[in-house]
Amino acid sequence: MAEKAGKPGKRNNGEIKVVFTEMKMEHLGQVLEIEERSFPSPWSYQAFACEILQNPLAFYVVAVAGEKVVGYAGMWVVLDEAHITNVAVHPGWRKMGLGRALMQELIRRAARRGVARITLEVRPSNAAARRLYAALGFEEAGLRKNYYIDNNEDAIIMWKEVWSNHGKGVSL
Repeated sequence: MAEKAGKPGKRNNGEIKVVFTEMKMEHLGQVLEIEERSFPSPWSYQAFACEILQNPLAFYVVAVAGEKVVGYAGMWVVLDEAHITNVAVHPGWRKMGLGRALMQELIRRAARRGVARITLEVRPSNAAARRLYAALGFEEAGLRKNYYIDNNEDAIIMWKEVWSNHGKGVSL
């Protein structure tokens, strides 16, 4: 389903083609719709605008099908480490592999920037995300107590090594 090159639109078999592109200001209206439908404490327009326009460490991608943003993901890259800040898929596009594809796209782009390790936080109650991250090679490495402000839920810290010891490339 998800592809990373070409123009968005229908493929020969009628399936919608998804392409990944860097998030821009014109994407924010649709990104905010997904954000608000996905999280109990959604980021604001200003938070995303700051990430795009002012944060030199931030890098965000959107998944676009036709003219519609159907998912997005972001990370901060600091030296040789990346911190995934958020990943979300439009409710109508969930359970189709788009979350996995977004994560793989971030991992690829992080590797191209020389990242050796990637970290993220995830709610213990988010079993689907935890399974996805584990399937992509992330391992649980700690806990942040009372991390989430909406309900004081802890966050599980997960890490993934991106480069092998021999520098052979990305491990997806």
